[in-house]
Amino acid sequence: MNIQEIVSRLEEGNSRFVADKLDGKFQDSSRRDELVKGQQPHTIVLSCADSRVVPELTFDAGLGELFVVRVAGNVANTSSIASIEYAVAHCGSQVIVVLGHQSCGAVTAAVAGGDNGPNLNHLLGHINPAIKAAPEGALVNDIVKVNACMSVEDLQSKSVILKEAVDAGKIKIIPAYYNLDSGKVDLLS
Repeated sequence: MNIQEIVSRLEEGNSRFVADKLDGKFQDSSRRDELVKGQQPHTIVLSCADSRVVPELTFDAGLGELFVVRVAGNVANTSSIASIEYAVAHCGSQVIVVLGHQSCGAVTAAVAGGDNGPNLNHLLGHINPAIKAAPEGALVNDIVKVNACMSVEDLQSKSVILKEAVDAGKIKIIPAYYNLDSGKVDLLS
């Protein structure tokens, strides 16, 4: 599949999810047997770790189709970037979706500020640039969208592997927003 076909496949899968008509392909023992030899996921999803956001269901994808990296706030930190680089360099993935979502707890915590301990403070520090870049008085869901777009920028600015692949037209990185209430994924520009 080329990049546009992959994006269409993701959109069609999401439409099935929203309509409660999942097809459940590639989820059986024969698919597991196929994947023992290796993986070639067409899409990488940098998603929040929120339990309400499940990319495989959201895009009606089966085993081996998505390479999912999950971290609260879908931040592009050293570890998430390295995982994504692996999938691009070694698995042949062509599309990266940075999937923010409605009512993100990590973004809410970053907006609230305060001392959340050294580890969580470090994570939330990756979200602070989105808070500063958002219009004054922006709501959490608006900041989530800014954060997804900024994570796309981070993936390219902090990774030579990803920047070169984007520049060569080998991959496309897309910011997106998952609506918890409807299940719809909005691709952002």
